[in-house]
Amino acid sequence: MSGRLTSARLATLARRTPANTPRLHRLFYTTTKLRTGGLLRNDAPLRLAQRRSWPLGSYALHNLPATRSISFARAIPKLVTKFATAGAAAGGAVVAGVSYIQYQAGQAGSWAVNVFNKTKDGATEIAGEGIDTVSSIFGQITRGWDKTKEDLGSVEKPEWLQRLLATDESGGSKGGQGGGQGPEEPKKSGAGAAAAGVGSAAAFAHADEGEDVAEQEKIARDEQMMMLTKKMIEIRGLLQTVGQSESLTLPSIVVIGSQSSGKSSVLEAIVGHEFLPKGHNMVTRRPIELTLVYTPDASAEYGEFPALGLSKVTDFGQIQKTLTDLNLAVPAEDCVSDDPIQLRIHSPNVPDLSLIDLPGYIQVTGRDQPPQLKEKIAELCEKYIRPPNVILAISAADVDLANSTALRASRKVDPRGERTIGVITKMDLVDAERGASLLSDRKYALRLGYVGVVCRVPSNASGSKLFSRGNGNITNAITRNEKSYFSSHPEFSTDEFAVGTGNLKKKLMYVLEQTMAASLKTTSEAIQRELAEATYEYKVQYNERPLSAESYLAESLDAFKHSFRGFTDTFGRPQIRELLKHELDQQVLNLLAQRYWNRPFDDLSVPLPETDPLSSLAKADPEGENQIWQIKLDSSSAALTKLGVGRLATSVVANAIQAHVDRLVANSRFAAHPFARQAITEASTSILKDLSYDIADELEICIKPYKYRIELEDHEWARGRENVAAVLKEELQVCEAAAKRLEDQVGGRKKVRDVMAFIDRVRGGQVVLEGDGIGGAGGYSASLLAKGREAVFLRDRTDVLKMRLLAVKSKQCATKKNKYHCPEVFLDAVADKLTTTADLFLDAELLSKFYYNFPRELDARLGRGLTQAEIDRFAREDPKISRHLDVVRRKDLLETVLKEMESLRALEAREKRSSRREPREERRKGGWSLF
Repeated sequence: MSGRLTSARLATLARRTPANTPRLHRLFYTTTKLRTGGLLRNDAPLRLAQRRSWPLGSYALHNLPATRSISFARAIPKLVTKFATAGAAAGGAVVAGVSYIQYQAGQAGSWAVNVFNKTKDGATEIAGEGIDTVSSIFGQITRGWDKTKEDLGSVEKPEWLQRLLATDESGGSKGGQGGGQGPEEPKKSGAGAAAAGVGSAAAFAHADEGEDVAEQEKIARDEQMMMLTKKMIEIRGLLQTVGQSESLTLPSIVVIGSQSSGKSSVLEAIVGHEFLPKGHNMVTRRPIELTLVYTPDASAEYGEFPALGLSKVTDFGQIQKTLTDLNLAVPAEDCVSDDPIQLRIHSPNVPDLSLIDLPGYIQVTGRDQPPQLKEKIAELCEKYIRPPNVILAISAADVDLANSTALRASRKVDPRGERTIGVITKMDLVDAERGASLLSDRKYALRLGYVGVVCRVPSNASGSKLFSRGNGNITNAITRNEKSYFSSHPEFSTDEFAVGTGNLKKKLMYVLEQTMAASLKTTSEAIQRELAEATYEYKVQYNERPLSAESYLAESLDAFKHSFRGFTDTFGRPQIRELLKHELDQQVLNLLAQRYWNRPFDDLSVPLPETDPLSSLAKADPEGENQIWQIKLDSSSAALTKLGVGRLATSVVANAIQAHVDRLVANSRFAAHPFARQAITEASTSILKDLSYDIADELEICIKPYKYRIELEDHEWARGRENVAAVLKEELQVCEAAAKRLEDQVGGRKKVRDVMAFIDRVRGGQVVLEGDGIGGAGGYSASLLAKGREAVFLRDRTDVLKMRLLAVKSKQCATKKNKYHCPEVFLDAVADKLTTTADLFLDAELLSKFYYNFPRELDARLGRGLTQAEIDRFAREDPKISRHLDVVRRKDLLETVLKEMESLRALEAREKRSSRREPREERRKGGWSLF
């Protein structure tokens, strides 16, 4: 068989092995390289074709320079889309044409390898035949496309489609004419033209793809940088809450400048609002830590004061007023304070930045200002412009840089100008040449350069501002003014100068991101050290016991409820009866003293009666001639029942409950928490107060029958007799103890007896006083006579109690028939009946309801009803708990910050690897090009 590979032979072999299309790629590349003398370098088009597995026909036709008017690779997909509405027939014809081309390409490559291995001469002939085959395929495509256009021409097309086709045809013809070649140029140019077309197509396609990838990578890097900056600013906020340690901080941009240098105008231009305090007598006295947060989805711009709890303040006039008040709160004698004001501004118009505005430098101290003001401002600024913070040195254009206070201060801490950005304000106040010389200054060169701005808000002819005051955004007005000024002066038209607030924002974002990224490692190491210390303290001092304000409040409340439950088990009806009986016993003693025991005369000038009527009670006839005793007993009984037992009993029990609650609080964790102690007291008081009104009235109704008639049983009388004997004995002991204390106060028993004897002689008429004895008498002072009268009263009361105690124990008081002779027993029995009725009612109504409502009221006041701020305030009232919470919070925050820092460092490392990989990819891509 002949070694020549004709086009017919090649087509036959291709039909037998349609799966060997990649071999035809190599065959075509080899023959083309032989004919062109090796113009293709590094086999780039071939490798690109193999990688993307495109058909050979697509490569050849796409790269022929004279086929622009009918470019297959670009025209066919575009026309398929355009003719989709032209009808199914036309679309089918186009698809059929594409399928035919792919089939021809597959058939052409089946016998490529076998023929290539024979001889060099045969390879040359094969190359010629391959070009002929390609040319024949191209002719078939041309004829098929002409036929498709004829078919489509018979279809009625809409007007817009006709205009589109006309435009494409005219563009194609022009392209052909511009190329200088006719439709038959591929056949005339031979293999060199075909190879050049293939290489040009590959390079052009790869260049388009490379531009798209580069653009996407640039957008991704910008978004990644913004995300890095935002994350770093968030971490900086967390570090501020952890503590004021200098090692635990991320860099910020510190704004310094002299007063009237335009420092505030620059910040307001960046934010887009007038919000900084303004005035004549230095209103900026505290650092303002300004955090700008880019919030693209925010419905409105707003500010926040985290330390004050003020959130979403949309009125920038109110923000300005708040800042002014906070600054003016610094006393005049203190000049300035290093306590910063934290302000966050959320807006879709601001970049993510962390700025610190400081008081402006002054040169001369005013008469109404402290003499040390200048030095204190310099010390405050020097504290903040230390590394790693970035310095934004503001200088006015109408002041020579040699006299710039901001540059002089930055030169002290940054002599090489590596951390300083120079901002030249008021550029419109000097000549353009002068402004350009300031921006390109080499005498006071800064590595980060200078930026010229015109932050003055323009005014119209009438003098009114071009923007609305208050919440109006001034960004657009400033941008238009700057653009108008700088574009009108050709000195600033070159890229050598950075001018405008927009460029300043970009530079600040870039520098802050780079500075923060550079300090990630050192800050991460400092956080690890702080975390180790906090973990050690948490483990040693608190045994790793987790604690939060919420858990501490819940534990304290549960413990108090548990103790209250124990109180409910020990305080019931028996305890209520004991309380009420003791109270009514005291009322009985008061009635007996008023109506039976007390002597009617207590004045020294009034003599005592000759006989004691109480001594004759045992032999009196109450129902006969001595009815006075019957009257006394009936009136005493009525006074007892009409005393208001309902209110008295309710008040006694309520006071007892409140006293028990107070003791529970004093013995609980709440003892160290005034807020909780007050809440518990108010809860119990309110419940008891609400219940007492109704219960007192209802109890009065229950005891109302005893006000008119009281019937006693024998056992009730016996119990009353036994109880009153105990009461009288207890009262006797109280009197004796009081007399003993009185003797000790006066100076001994003998002295007391002498005074008592003198008083007895006066009352007996044996001694006549001159006057009323108020100023003293008988050689005794007035105070000593008062003590003597008290001693006489206790002596007489003791005698009466002894006498009545004997009477109660006598046989006369053993039966209820002698109630008038034994009023003590009868009144005690009445008090017992009242106590029985009251304790039953109070146990059912007052105690049960209080025990039910009080725990629920505690939950409402100390649980669900508290805000987070109140819970934190409660927990921090105890110094020990406050310290424990600080350690736990510090440890948790440090762990969170460290995790965020590690993720940022990983993200930064990926960014660095990506940036190192890009040059290699560019070098590899460069190998695909021609030449």
